[in-house]
Amino acid sequence: MITVTDVTLRYGKRALFEDVNIKFTPGNCYGLIGANGAGKSTFLKILSGEVEQNKGDVHIPANERMAVLKQNHYEYDEFPVLETVIMGHAKLYSIMKEKDAIYAKPDFSDEDGMRAAELEGDFAELDGWQAESDAAELLIGLGITRELHDQKMAELSGNEKVRVLLAQALFGSPNILLLDEPTNHLDMESIKWLENFLARYEGTVIVVSHDRHFLNQVCTHIADIDFGKIQMYVGNYDFWYLSSQLALKLAREQNKKVEEKRKELEQFIARFSANASKSKQATSRKKTLEKLTLEDIRPSTRKYPFINFKAEREAGKQLLAVENLSKAVDGETIIDNLTFTVNKGDKIALVGPDGHAKSTLFKILMNELEADSGTYTWGVTTSQAYFPKDASDYFDVDMNLVDWLRQYSKDQDESFIRGFLGRMLFSGEEALKKANVLSGGEKVRCMLSKVMLSSSNVLLLDEPTNHLDLESITALNNGLVDFDGTLLFVSHDHEFVQTVATRIMEITPKGLIDKMMTYDEYLASEEVKALRASMYA
Repeated sequence: MITVTDVTLRYGKRALFEDVNIKFTPGNCYGLIGANGAGKSTFLKILSGEVEQNKGDVHIPANERMAVLKQNHYEYDEFPVLETVIMGHAKLYSIMKEKDAIYAKPDFSDEDGMRAAELEGDFAELDGWQAESDAAELLIGLGITRELHDQKMAELSGNEKVRVLLAQALFGSPNILLLDEPTNHLDMESIKWLENFLARYEGTVIVVSHDRHFLNQVCTHIADIDFGKIQMYVGNYDFWYLSSQLALKLAREQNKKVEEKRKELEQFIARFSANASKSKQATSRKKTLEKLTLEDIRPSTRKYPFINFKAEREAGKQLLAVENLSKAVDGETIIDNLTFTVNKGDKIALVGPDGHAKSTLFKILMNELEADSGTYTWGVTTSQAYFPKDASDYFDVDMNLVDWLRQYSKDQDESFIRGFLGRMLFSGEEALKKANVLSGGEKVRCMLSKVMLSSSNVLLLDEPTNHLDLESITALNNGLVDFDGTLLFVSHDHEFVQTVATRIMEITPKGLIDKMMTYDEYLASEEVKALRASMYA
């Protein structure tokens, strides 16, 4: 359990948190949400003691162990992988090292023997004999194969290091888990494994994530940072979002009678309670939701960008034909004899572990790379807009945002450009920011503005949710669901793929899997599972 009392943190005149009072209890998983810069990661650091608040207290019972997902990927480079995981339980690791040092002594004394016996007792009490097998099981669940367990951390890739550090945080059943973006660099199988792990976990979990599907699967509560306060809500992210939007709508419709408002909100809560059985924590969440009243739910003050894609003209029936396309990069075949046809209105998600193949395909289709063999043909009525995975080159210019966006707009009027930027949350002086100093999320919003202004009827979007906050991801998600053109996209956001895609394509080492179905149907299909097993064998 964590009890936070009157916690305030100020940086100069700016109060990041002001008199925060909140309690996190065992058996629950709390999703910590808030706009970019609201202080989510900082709050986790206050809880872990890495950052000291100006006033107030954070109380954790002395007998409870806290584990934190480390963000420094180079901290353990000199240590073997398996040992790095066990280091997550500092007390057990300390006992192991002291015990090994005593047994390594050439002149083993009676005093050493007594100390070793004492350590052996403590070691057994902490399940030390299971430590290596437990650590190995965590690593395998997160996609780190056995042959890597004895290698030094320095020999691993960045993605592999992230997984080892996650295993380190999970090791040894800590009472409290603080996880900052734990799904970053995980594939779908590893994310599913982590969801199941947290569903069985009996301690207290506080997690920051931009993955809405993950938050929906694991969270029993949402802790919302807004205006320096933290408001607790029962339920997962979808319930928080939908209920806060409904409360906002009701608050705006002042002419409605209070009882009508209450009835509408109660009906919504009842519907959501009935659906709570989909969650791993269904029973306790459903009981709590049923106790909610109108006063328990407040409108959110969070701002969402306005993302709306409209095609200038409708495309004909012939969109795109790809035939026998192949491409090798640095001697390695990335795309091998790829053939498919895109139909009008398709919303195609390119999935699978090989991100290089997907990005390479997009670059070929947008004439940024030349294929080694094969052809592709765009329909004469199509117009394409491209969102690249790395858009940094677009911003290597000394321009303010008004001038930057004007390059891509048919309407050159400054009031139009400023209005467009305002809808994308660049209002007032923000519109005069220099393009070369933007954050990752700001660059993505600018690139999405460029795509919208193109009025194209075919969109190619390569990881458009990267760097975005939850509000912008939700707005983009809704905008693409409403888009009546054709879409090819890459994303690791499960919720995004599931709600947008009507067709799933996976480029494998042995060919293409191409299915007209939703993403959840694709993952559940026994036919697809058999195909994937054969194509990755």
